[in-house]
Amino acid sequence: MSAVQEALAVTLLIAGALLMLVGSIGLLRLPEFYSRSHLASNTDTLGMVVIIAGLMVFEGWTMASAKLALVALFAGIANPVAIHALARAAFRIGLRPRLENERGEG
Repeated sequence: MSAVQEALAVTLLIAGALLMLVGSIGLLRLPEFYSRSHLASNTDTLGMVVIIAGLMVFEGWTMASAKLALVALFAGIANPVAIHALARAAFRIGLRPRLENERGEG
């Protein structure tokens, strides 16, 4: 493995971990279900795909990296669809999004 390949792999792995960390912190800071689910969908999906890309770079072009590419593709499709289904189910059972003037911020 070359030094450039190793540096790129480590950079992608760290970037993905930071994305997921920011998403975890945001889940604690956001006020309601819908904004939390939107944040979780975006940061977790992107973080996971970036981490998998880092693992693919680290592995080189092998059968394992092709399998990782399929996992990244599946995660990139399945995670947003699952969050959408969860948000739609919450809306159907009566959980309504809060509006700006309902938060008491005027």
